Amino acid sequence: MKLNSIIKSTLLAAAVISTGLQAKPVYVATTAIVEHPALDAVRDGVKSVLEESGYTGDELKFTYESAQGQPAIAAQIARKIVGDEPDVIVAIATPSAQAAVSVSRNIPVVFSAVTDPIGAKLVRSLKQPGSNVTGLSDMVNVRQHLALIKEFVPNLKTLGVPYNPGEANSVSSVAALKVAAAEMGIKIIESAAPKSADVMIATKQLVGKVDAIYCPIDNTIISAVESVIKVGIDAQIPVFAGDTDTVSRGAVAAVGYNYFDLGRQTGDIVVRILKGEKAGSIDVKMAEGTDLYVNPKMAAKMGIEVPAAVLARATKVIK
Repeated sequence: MKLNSIIKSTLLAAAVISTGLQAKPVYVATTAIVEHPALDAVRDGVKSVLEESGYTGDELKFTYESAQGQPAIAAQIARKIVGDEPDVIVAIATPSAQAAVSVSRNIPVVFSAVTDPIGAKLVRSLKQPGSNVTGLSDMVNVRQHLALIKEFVPNLKTLGVPYNPGEANSVSSVAALKVAAAEMGIKIIESAAPKSADVMIATKQLVGKVDAIYCPIDNTIISAVESVIKVGIDAQIPVFAGDTDTVSRGAVAAVGYNYFDLGRQTGDIVVRILKGEKAGSIDVKMAEGTDLYVNPKMAAKMGIEVPAAVLARATKVIK
């Protein structure tokens, strides 16, 4: 009886020691400024790479929090995450990335879906950014976007752009758009929408002034893009987008990135850090790959047709 008690005690002690020696799971905390298909796809892409790299089950703690479009909430989330001490913070979209970088001193921050990392003051340079920050930029080729719109609207003279002047990525995109448009003889007419609730009003202000509407990669506009689409249908003004996910939500066409692939490219960076590389020694990566999405049904509702040449090279046709 005494021997049995000794054996049981020994086994219990061994179990306790074994439990204490179990490897701590890798903790990757993700945060995004708002939930919409493109940003959700980035998050899912990151997680898929982590799982493929062996970080699964009990070996991975993966959390996600959305700021619901509110920069103030993004700041609160960033402070909470830093307090939780994850191994890596993944910040999706400019406002969330700015919030995370502002409070994280030692924890690596990997940003994604950020148009202008330097303009947003996330890094000082794209090469060897230093500090504890790196990531992936989704800077778009606005000349390519304008060329696509002109295929649909050959006589394009004025292009309306609703955007949030409070988003650094949007300011950078609109600035680049103006330069490219001027070279092509196109006038850009801006309409400010600081909040999602302002998107409908901002878009209506463009009616009668523009030949087409372009929605840049702007989290505020994209989160309420159905309002832009409604105005486009009612006023018979075709609406184009800077991201392909918005085409399935009603835009006529877009040439852009597959954001799940962007998430996977971001995930590759996260894995490199988990394996020992310093974030600041990893160059900021420019997103790779473009897709062309078209939505013939919505084009017809806005009074135009998809050109045969565009339809022939489309990556995806929304039915």
